[in-house]
Amino acid sequence: MSSQNEPLVLHSRASEALFRAVRTGNAFEETVERLLQAIRLGVVAPGERLPAERELAARLNVSRVTLREAIRALQESGYVESRRGRYGGTFVNVEPPRPSRKGPRRIAREMGVDLHDALTHRHVLEVGAAEQAAARDLGEAERAHLVSRLSDAGTAELHNYRRMDSRLHLAIAELSGSASLTSAVADVRMRLNELLDAIPLLERNIVHSNEQHEEVVRAILDGDPEAARRAMAEHLEGTASLLRGFLS
Repeated sequence: MSSQNEPLVLHSRASEALFRAVRTGNAFEETVERLLQAIRLGVVAPGERLPAERELAARLNVSRVTLREAIRALQESGYVESRRGRYGGTFVNVEPPRPSRKGPRRIAREMGVDLHDALTHRHVLEVGAAEQAAARDLGEAERAHLVSRLSDAGTAELHNYRRMDSRLHLAIAELSGSASLTSAVADVRMRLNELLDAIPLLERNIVHSNEQHEEVVRAILDGDPEAARRAMAEHLEGTASLLRGFLS
């Protein structure tokens, strides 16, 4: 993790995908959404600082007034805090707000989620991302980044597992080389993560999930697109089965 006293430099494909220009019609709402995506999906980790206001406003293509209003909303919701002084800025809170205690079925109703649609969308995107990542000639830094994210997910404590899992999946999307695909994967993860947060973390499922993560990463590093595709499809079906079970 970056030091709290150093500016967070975000140049990864995930940050490029999330901190992209917003549409003008709902600038405030979309700015809040982008910042929440970056926090919840682990692109900006607990204790780390968001990019400087001037840089972030430019990247999102919003006014600094709109950005400040969005950050204030996140402060009031308990996601970030602002610090003054030489090493000041906006930092992600180490302790995130407590998740909703609502059941998954109620959340699904309130969100208006079509589970089949969301799971199909995720399958197409993430299976394709794994296949494309395996087809690319990855550099040493890219390979090291993927291995690091795999290790983070494999050693994550229970309360932090969802975020580390999301960050690994985003890393795979990053390695596809497509910012548009990375953005789409982030969007569908956000649709499903609220539902995932409402179901219990099962120890056996986490062990199995980590084993499948290793298979996916091994296939990508070996440059085997078909194996990466199969491994990711099998992995996603496990999550889909859990969601269908808890929502049925």
